[in-house]
Amino acid sequence: MTPETLALLQSVDTPTVCNAIEVAQGRRGFDGFTRGTMLCSDPGRAVVGYAVTAQIAALAPPTEPTDVIRARRMAYYKAMHDAPRPAVAVIEDLDYPDCIGAYWGEVNTTIHKGFGLSGALTNGVMRDLGDLPPGFPVIAGSIGPSHGFVHVRSLGDPVTVFGLNVAQGDLVHADRHGAVVIPPEVIPLLAQAVSKLLATEALILDPARAPGFDFAAFEHAWAAFEKART
Repeated sequence: MTPETLALLQSVDTPTVCNAIEVAQGRRGFDGFTRGTMLCSDPGRAVVGYAVTAQIAALAPPTEPTDVIRARRMAYYKAMHDAPRPAVAVIEDLDYPDCIGAYWGEVNTTIHKGFGLSGALTNGVMRDLGDLPPGFPVIAGSIGPSHGFVHVRSLGDPVTVFGLNVAQGDLVHADRHGAVVIPPEVIPLLAQAVSKLLATEALILDPARAPGFDFAAFEHAWAAFEKART
């Protein structure tokens, strides 16, 4: 991913990326996106980066020895620190849909931001909404007050977040709408696809926003829009 492509992805929302992927592929039917409603701690900002995956649980205390749990936790933070940039923490809470442990609070988000990560995507819980560091969006499944018995269960394995399968190293785009995994073959085509998408949408949006827009103007604009879009 070039710096120009990264800047482009950071400037657009996830629905635009979802549509642009279909433009690049030349067909409808792209399904690499989350399902359901997610919550975002910073609604005005998109998260873009390569996935660093892990699984957590919090409903019950860990049953492994303390030194094993601590070693895995330190390995987790080392992986987050060392991951290729830009990076996004993608964390599957294995307690879903009964998640109770807020892994993403003031302390953990501040650590991840300090490491240079772009944000986090999880089906789990976030908290400390008034104290989360700016510039590090968390897209989560719910909000809650407690961390429960939260602990890391695995690192680097494929995960599933709201129906989206994410592997270590996948390119993720996420915001208040949810998240997508961008297919590798599409990445070099994204700039052209986004440009084409915006130009196509302008065929209907510009007339619809203009004074005197009526059904005749709509029919004319819609015909041009349908002809141009994927």
